[in-house]
Amino acid sequence: MTRAHVALGSNLGDRMATLDTAVRALDADEATHVMAVSRVFETEPVGGPEQGPYLNAVAVLETDHDPFALLDLLMVTEERLGRVRKERWGPRTADLDLILYDGPPVSTPELTVPHPRARERAFVLVPLIDVDPYASFPDGETAAEALARLGAVEGLIAVGELEA
Repeated sequence: MTRAHVALGSNLGDRMATLDTAVRALDADEATHVMAVSRVFETEPVGGPEQGPYLNAVAVLETDHDPFALLDLLMVTEERLGRVRKERWGPRTADLDLILYDGPPVSTPELTVPHPRARERAFVLVPLIDVDPYASFPDGETAAEALARLGAVEGLIAVGELEA
């Protein structure tokens, strides 16, 4: 099995229930097991139209899926949770992003791993470090080092927990 890290986000509907359902759906997949989940952090949206705050978390998975099959699982899970893709960086019921996948980096029009903006987003890095303090990118930079480069982190508040 291969280790992967998935960022989870929601800012529409019952956000906590959506994240919980997403974790359970990923764990229910026969080729994927959720090993751990970070605390849930409330964050302000970045980019896009005016919208409400997000809940964000990161799940650590073990999976037999290759990165593309895992991406398919994430997209199907988003769709089942009511995600409608209307506007880039717009509000959404569920947002599941593959941020790290053990193995060589992937760069195709459909998928880039590690996630191309993960190191620029405290709402990804803080929960990533929370669940896996030693998480690192293929070039060896740790998530903690990436977060330190961002400088002061404001507006991330731990608001709850999900079960793995």
